[in-house]
Amino acid sequence: MTDSKDHLQAITEIRSMMERSSRCISLSGLSGVFAGIFALIGAYLAYLKLFSFGESYRLLEGESFADVIVYLVLDAAFVLVASLTVGTLLTIRNSKRKGLKIWDNSAKRLVINLAIPLLAGGVFCMVLLYHSIVGLVAPATLIFYGLALVNASKYTFDDIRYLGLCEIVLGLAGSLFIGYGLLFWAIGFGVLHIVYGTVMYFKYERK
Repeated sequence: MTDSKDHLQAITEIRSMMERSSRCISLSGLSGVFAGIFALIGAYLAYLKLFSFGESYRLLEGESFADVIVYLVLDAAFVLVASLTVGTLLTIRNSKRKGLKIWDNSAKRLVINLAIPLLAGGVFCMVLLYHSIVGLVAPATLIFYGLALVNASKYTFDDIRYLGLCEIVLGLAGSLFIGYGLLFWAIGFGVLHIVYGTVMYFKYERK
């Protein structure tokens, strides 16, 4: 009876390792590069809205504070949707090319563990906006995104954990220098993603 349980446990562990290996192989480093590019575009559009020729932000004639918030939320939504779309397409392409399953148990766990901190962070940022604490929104997005990456890293590349830790550190630093939140946001979601994606591409994909 004990031998049967040991064999069953061994099979379960092997299956788990195979699922994790498949998920690691199918992820695309190029998706990180594109996500970083989209983030830099989004940051630039936000900069154009908030600043003009190095001057501090001033409301335009007929423009309300709520209008600016809506613009920034739509800007962030553009970055998110574009990044997810390209990332999904590249991951599907990699999976098909390598003959791997696109959606398996590891992928489900990855999405769940990634989504929980992201959803919590999204709600928290909405609360900050509700209380007009705009300066902490950018750092909060970095912190919760970093927590999401660390939380999900056990189901994919270990390298993602280091990216997550860097995002958390940037978010904490940005919370100390509130006036530079957009800069920290651009570095975290833009530059770090490009560097991470490039490293992952040459490390795991390019033969």
